[in-house]
Formats: sequence, structure tokens, C-alpha cells
Amino acid sequence: MSATSVTSKGQVTIPHDVRRQLGIRQGSRVAFKVVGDHAELQVVGQPAEVGVSGFGMLKTSQPPAPADFDVASLLAPAAEKPRKKGAAHR
Repeated sequence: MSATSVTSKGQVTIPHDVRRQLGIRQGSRVAFKVVGDHAELQVVGQPAEVGVSGFGMLKTSQPPAPADFDVASLLAPAAEKPRKKGAAHR
């Protein structure tokens, strides 16, 4: 059994071996259940991989769009903007 301390905010660090065995990673959702004089922890959700969800891959000022939206239409306006003479290419 692994033990850890509780912070002043009520937070605990889940030991590495427990996180590894349960597949807990950053963004994972866990649930706690009080059973008698102890608590049980259960993984209830895993974060989506960025490559799978696509969220956060492109930076834009446009609001989120449905998955069937044509991404090329977001890139076209940027490609059409004239560049200032002598401006450094990013």
C-alpha cells in the first residue's frame, strides 16, 4: 500500500505506481467512494489524445466549428493577406 499526504487544499498526489497500474494520466477523471472507514478511487474517464480529438492543433480566432467543417476555408483568408514589403517571414 502506498501512502501520501493531504495538502491544505485537500489535494493528494496519487503515487506513480498506482497511476501507472490504473492508467491515470494528466486530465484523467477519478471518482471517490467512501466505504466504511476507507475511500476507494476509480478511474471514470480518460482525456482524449490531442491527435485524436484535433482540439488545440490549430490556433484561430474563429469560434469552434463542427467536425465536418472544411478546415481549408480557415486557411484561405490568411493566405490571401498581402505581406508588407520587407516584413520578416514567420
